[in-house]
Amino acid sequence: MTAKNSNSQTCAINPATGEVLSSRPYASQALIEQAITRAASASKVWGNTPLTQRAAAITRLASVLESQAQTLAQTITREMGKPIRQSRAEVAKCINLCHWYAEHGPGMLENQPTQVPGQQAEIAFRPLGVILAVMPWNFPLWQVLRGAVPMLIAGNTYLLKHAPNVPASAGLLAQAFIDADFPVGAFAEINASNDGVSTLIADQRVAAVALTGSARAGEAIGAQAGKALKKCVLELGGSDPFIVLNSANLDDAVSAGVAGRFQNTGQVCAAAKRFIVEAGIAEAFIEKFVAATRNLVVGNPEDEQTDIGPMARFDLRDELHRQVENTLSQGATCVLGGEKLPGEGNYYAPTVLTGVTPEMTAFQEEMFGPVAAVTIARDAEHALELANLSQYGLSATIYGDEHQALQMAGKLECGGVFINGYSASDPRVPFGGVKRSGFGRELSHFGLYEFCNIQTVWKNRC
Repeated sequence: MTAKNSNSQTCAINPATGEVLSSRPYASQALIEQAITRAASASKVWGNTPLTQRAAAITRLASVLESQAQTLAQTITREMGKPIRQSRAEVAKCINLCHWYAEHGPGMLENQPTQVPGQQAEIAFRPLGVILAVMPWNFPLWQVLRGAVPMLIAGNTYLLKHAPNVPASAGLLAQAFIDADFPVGAFAEINASNDGVSTLIADQRVAAVALTGSARAGEAIGAQAGKALKKCVLELGGSDPFIVLNSANLDDAVSAGVAGRFQNTGQVCAAAKRFIVEAGIAEAFIEKFVAATRNLVVGNPEDEQTDIGPMARFDLRDELHRQVENTLSQGATCVLGGEKLPGEGNYYAPTVLTGVTPEMTAFQEEMFGPVAAVTIARDAEHALELANLSQYGLSATIYGDEHQALQMAGKLECGGVFINGYSASDPRVPFGGVKRSGFGRELSHFGLYEFCNIQTVWKNRC
């Protein structure tokens, strides 16, 4: 069973029970045209709205989200299985994001005087217009708002094509913008098919595209945006290395490793997936890591005590199990888990694979679920080599002596490095990757400027 897409409609399924939650048709060409027309019309109003008023609208949005926090969290949990404590944390993170950009965004968007000898010039940040965003299900609110909030405060309008298995989350978000008194069309959600997305990208009124998704989706969206000469930002998959050096505090590394791998049931793009452990500490690390993983509570995601909920889609559990079985057939050892759990829900046992080497599936491919792959490195230099031996480059973690870790950080091929702490995102710093993890940045002023026309204004140039 899966969140099914037919030729005419999508279907959302509760992954904890297998219950069909809802179904809805794909948007017709008429609805797509209506959405673009409204977004384009709203962009003329919203883009000329004073910056202080746009910031005030973002603050109102934060208040609306706060008033609906419990409903939003429960909806996330029912639709994609995130443990309820983590769903509430996702909503809280979105509220903080809104407050941060409402406070700091206006200053970032002020004109910047530039020194040109004998002349005057300044840099201005203008909106591009309508931005199409194709977003995933694993963080149904955060993934949307971390892009939408800076885009909107910059004066753009936002057209969301959300994942088909989280329609209620998408609908609540759209309603939140209405409740926060944004202009009609400033934020809109549409259930577009793949063909519908292609239509949207090709439309001249759509100025740019943002995608968070798989590398395969990035190839398709990037090619279409390129053909249409549209700016795009792609935040794609990751197979992040979690390096544990001999100098690491073992208990801290284990605690962070378990949290970093199994948050959101392992369904995080920027999360520890490949544990690369220096030989001198490997045996002790594996023993403690397995023991800590065994203590994770698997169960009903609506239960406050649950650490691991169901995977979001049944087809993704099948794919994860295929990857595990392939890795075992290639010579790895399963020391914990490695199986689908019985029952109606879409549960997969927290799994630890050891003896994983670079040619194996668990090393080469992104494992999007509760599976940790452990590879032993001869020394720190070998650990660095193994970390970079990937098609992905989203983020990386190093546990060990800080000076040594800092020296290694500059040699890691990724967008973010975390030293003695596991990967996270924060509005104050940029987020994104390199290689097949995509390009462009979200968050901070870097993310804000991605969807601006950065215009140079010359004064009195003779």
